[in-house]
Formats: sequence, structure tokens, C-alpha cells
Amino acid sequence: MTAPRTEKLLPTGTTSRTGTTSRTGTTSRTATTPRTGGLPRTGKILHGGDYNPEQWPEEIRDADHRLLTRARIDTLTVGVFAWSLTQPDADTYDFTELDRTLERAAAEGRRVCLATGTAALPPWLARAHPEVNRTDFEGRRHGYGQRHNFCPSSPVYRKAAAALAGRIAERYADHPALLAWHIGNEYGGACYCARCADAFRSWLRGRHGTLDALNDAWCTTFWSHRYTDWDQIEPPSALTEHWRGPDHTAFQGITLDYLRFTTDALLGCFLAEKEAIRAHSADTPVTTNMMGVYRPLDYHRWAPHLDFASWDNYPPLDAPPTVPALAHDLMRGLKDGAPFWLMEQTPATTACRDVNPLRRPGELRLASWQAVAHGADAVLYFQLRASRGACEKYHGAVIGHAGRDDTRVFREVSALGEELEALGGATLGARTPARTALLFDWDSWWALEISDGPSRLVRYQEQAHAYYRAARAAGADVDVVPVTADLTAYDVVLAPLLHLVKGDLAARLEAVAARGGTVLTTFLSGRADEHDRAFLADVPGPLAPLTGVRVDEWDSRPADTVNPVHLAGGPVDARLVFEIVLPRGAEPAGTYGADFYAGTPAVTRHRFGAGEGWYVATALDQPGVDQVVRRVLARHGLIGPYADHPDLETATRVAPDGTRLLFLLNHGRAPARLTAHATATDLLTGKRTERGEPLTLDPLGVAVLRL
Repeated sequence: MTAPRTEKLLPTGTTSRTGTTSRTGTTSRTATTPRTGGLPRTGKILHGGDYNPEQWPEEIRDADHRLLTRARIDTLTVGVFAWSLTQPDADTYDFTELDRTLERAAAEGRRVCLATGTAALPPWLARAHPEVNRTDFEGRRHGYGQRHNFCPSSPVYRKAAAALAGRIAERYADHPALLAWHIGNEYGGACYCARCADAFRSWLRGRHGTLDALNDAWCTTFWSHRYTDWDQIEPPSALTEHWRGPDHTAFQGITLDYLRFTTDALLGCFLAEKEAIRAHSADTPVTTNMMGVYRPLDYHRWAPHLDFASWDNYPPLDAPPTVPALAHDLMRGLKDGAPFWLMEQTPATTACRDVNPLRRPGELRLASWQAVAHGADAVLYFQLRASRGACEKYHGAVIGHAGRDDTRVFREVSALGEELEALGGATLGARTPARTALLFDWDSWWALEISDGPSRLVRYQEQAHAYYRAARAAGADVDVVPVTADLTAYDVVLAPLLHLVKGDLAARLEAVAARGGTVLTTFLSGRADEHDRAFLADVPGPLAPLTGVRVDEWDSRPADTVNPVHLAGGPVDARLVFEIVLPRGAEPAGTYGADFYAGTPAVTRHRFGAGEGWYVATALDQPGVDQVVRRVLARHGLIGPYADHPDLETATRVAPDGTRLLFLLNHGRAPARLTAHATATDLLTGKRTERGEPLTLDPLGVAVLRL
């Protein structure tokens, strides 16, 4: 533990150690308990959210803290968009607002996730250095405005952002309220300026080494694209390789690499700020808030650089509950199954959609406990008090514009806070003991959806969700993992639309089946290598030995064209793509019912070693996916005890001391009447239920059972 550090903040008009002006009052700070990388150490699930007191008159702050205490709010995310306030010009840092906010938080016993404030440029920086503004896909250099508006390759932006992060870390590293660092906000977007073009070329040199290797990877002999100088390469945009938008590219290899480059460029901005923080704060955990199943950025490339994962959950309110569940499990998988923070969710309604439905009574509680069930050690909101103006003034908040504590939303938040307090640390650090894995691969997602043919109607996220949903509906816990993950812990590996097969993945999937596991993959899998070059082999390429099939032809039809598929459990519908399968050792588990390929296999099962490889050659409807996945799970005894309750979600976590926790979540509008499969105590009510006794969950009800 470092020695306590007490430092007086600089009075107005004096000069700081870095020679810039600081406008602030005088206070002092003392060191607190040591903190380490990874998740922040807490004694309970954190409860809080984004707090922006600088947006309101001074007198409101006292009322805020009284209300936050009533709502059991213990954690504040502060300063996310405070750059222009904290640094009003190039030579001045003004910490008045942050000082006041953190000192008040400490006095009230609250902890702070302190942001660097760099997610939106300040006007003075954009005015002085127009090159920090992004150039869009159509080649237009933007003026100042909005947020997420910086060029990630701009050295001016990176230097200024890192300098601000460093100054904030220097000032608050030992503040008693500090709990974690929050860099940026919801990173995303792309830039196509000349600096990004230069940075892309440099990135390509690092990736490919030589122009010969690059030309080979991109198949540039097609359409006379062979490059003879690095400077000939341009970012793929509406002015170069794309003609109908970002998903229509003439050269998939170029666009695929630009997507990877953009991920790495934004990651570079994050890392520059993290390095600046670490110069003053060696151990306090650092994160940024991600956006779940978010196509533009490959979060697996970011994962090693996060101390812990956090994300913002804003699903459409009419989406099935497995949509946010999939995102929760994806976020948990970023750090090898470690818990994460739910950094943002609305307590009431969003404001960014054309239509913004209100959460019904009980839905916030259910969504919050769903996050905990899937691995969250924090339940936070955007926002704690409603914004007074601009585009988020209608966004839901714990405290509305009138500052009342008798609203339905405030009462629900307060009641949830009481439950989280009562639960204490029972779930902290708990892991999910999944034996089923879903492979999720951004490269395959990108490559599939930027390809011409066979169908632009196929969506990676929809197919991944269909197989995830089937497994969850059957009561299986699921880890959502990258294709590089260690698969030795899993009995079942689901790999839908594994379009690109990279490195030793095929061999590792074969190893799963050889030792007795089951691997399932689908149409449009095993088609190309890491550069999106087709394998010079029968489809599904490296997956052919495992699946025992050969695909020579494939048909694609409009979305309203249905081909029935006959499965053991009855006929189901298939759409979009219909691969014509020639078994090479596999046996049919389902056949097409129409067109010239009627009677040929649509689903196959192949014995491989002590296990099996399954191949689904078409886009089955959800009942069809459910049938196939249940057959796979049943082989391994992975059908859950409550699988026959359609509105019930189950999730298991195992605490560090070995305590097994079963979460039951009733997403239905009617009571869920169950029979307890084991003797358990509900940690939310204290009620004990013996095995075989009735167990009832209210509509939208939750139970946390200690088994």
C-alpha cells in the first residue's frame, strides 16, 4: 500500500506542476484502501448511474443527494462529457465542478466511477484544429457538433485526450470516493480522412508485411487492383470500393481489414488514455462502456486491455428476453467469464428511437436481476436526474425534472436498491458453470454481411441469437466466447454462420467431438480463410471432416419463400439459403420437402470420434432450431428442469465459496407455477422450499435460490 498522500488543490490563478492555469478552491485528499486491477472491490452489487450535476443549478445538489440516499444509490458515474467544462481552453484546466462533485460524493459515502470526459470534443479544440473532426463515409469533413466526433488517427486529439486523462488521474488518483476509471463512452464510428488513410497503410504494413502478401490476401488480380505502392491504397468508402453503402463492397478483403483497422484505431485512443492514467494511478481498475452485440467494433480485440468489462443495455422493449441475455453473456465472455458491470440502462424510457416505449411496472426490476443472473456485479442507470435540455431531456431518469420521490419509477428503483442491499455480497465474483458454448466471431459477421451472394437477407446476429435462444429455452447455461477460446470445458459448441475458419479452429472443434462432445455449425460456414478468400476445397472447407458433408450448390430465395424441412419432431419452415448437401459419412436428421432437392438432407449428424458433428444447411425457423438444439443438448443431459415453461428464464452462478445459485426469472404476465427440483432458499425472501414442493413466481417475478 502506498503512503497516504495529502495535496492541496491550487487556488484560483496559481500555476500547477505542469505549468497550466487551474481555477479551483482548496481541499485535501487522503488515500483509501488499496485497489487492484480487475473488478473493483465492493461488498455488494453496486447501485447507481450517470450523474451530471453540472447541468443543473447549485441548489439542486442537496436535494439530489437526499433523493439518492432514499433510492439506495451508492455509485455515481461522473464527468463522461465534461471535457469543455474541465478544460475550457488549451492552456486551462478547471476542476471546480469535479472537485465539488467528488467531495460531496465522499461526504455522502458514495463511490465514483470517474470518466476522462473525452467522448466528445470541446468546441475550442475543433476550431483550433479542424483535423480532429471526422471525415464520413461519403468523404465529407465534418464541422463541430454532436458526440463521437473525433478522428481516431488525429495526433492532436490523442495528445489532448491523453493529457486530460493524465491531469484528472494525477488529481484524483487517491481520492476517497474513487472506485474505477471510465475512459471515453460507447466508442464507435469510423473516419475516412487522409490521416486515417496513412494510418491504415501503416497498419497494413504491420499486418501483411509486403505488398505481395497484401495483393495475395485481397485477391487484387481481380478487376486490375494489383498494388505496386503502399500509397496507392485508399480506405474503402463511397468514393472508392463501395457503391450502395457500407455493406456493398467490391473487395471484401479491403473492407474487412478496414473494419479491423478501425477497431484497433479506436482501441489505440483508449490505450493512450489508459497509459496516461497509469502514470498516476497504478491499480484502480479501468474500463469503458461497450454496447453489447455491436457490429462496428470487434470487442474481442479490446478485451485483453480492459481491467473489467462494462456495457450499456438498451434493447428494444419488444425484443425477446434472450436478446439482452445474449449481450450479457457476450460481455461476460470478454474477460473469460469474470463478472461485468451493467454500466447503463434506462429506468423508464429511451429517447433515441422514433418510438420510445415506457418500461411497464416490474420490468426494470426483472431486467436488472437478469443482468445479475448473467454475471453483473453492478446495476447502474442512465441517468440519475433527467437532463434539462438537448436530445436526452426526455430520456428516463431515476429523478425527473420536478425532483419528486413519489413517482412510480423512483419507487421501483428504491425497492430494487433495498433488495440489492439485502442480498449483500452473495453473488459477487460468482461464475457461470456453462457446458455449452456459442462461438461469436466479428470477422465472420463482417465477412458474411459485406459479401456479394448468396443472400443479403442473412444476418449473422439473427442466426447467432436463434441458436442461443434455443439453448437458453432448453435451460442450458451458455458461454458466448471468441473462436480463439479454450473449448475443453464444453460438451456442446454451437457455431452458426462460422463463415471464416482461421488458424487451428477446425482442429480444436474436431477435438471437442473426438472426446465425446458435440459441435453444431450451419450453412455458409467454412467458406473462407481469415482474408475472406474461398478455400480451394469442397464446402465446408476445413469443417468437412467433422461434419461429414459436401456442398456443391446452394439456392437462395426471397424471404417469403418457404421450403418445409422434415425433422423427427415434425415439419418446420426454412428460408433464405438452401444448401444442397451430399453426405460423406453423415446421416440425415432432416430433409427438404420441396423443389428439385426435395428429400435431400437439410440437417445432418456425423459421428466423429466419441462425439458428433451436426450441420444445418438452411435457415430454420425458431421451432426448427429449437428441435435441433434440444436433440444436441439432450445427448449430454443439458436440458434444464424447467425447460417446459416457455416464459421462464433460468441461469446458474457459482460463488467463490462454491455456493450454487439458481436464478428464476418469469418474463410472463401470468404466474409461473413450478415444482422445485431441489431444496433451496430464496435469498430475496428468505423462504425455504423443499424438493418436490410447489414454487410460484409472480408475473415478472424473480427468485434467487441458494441450492
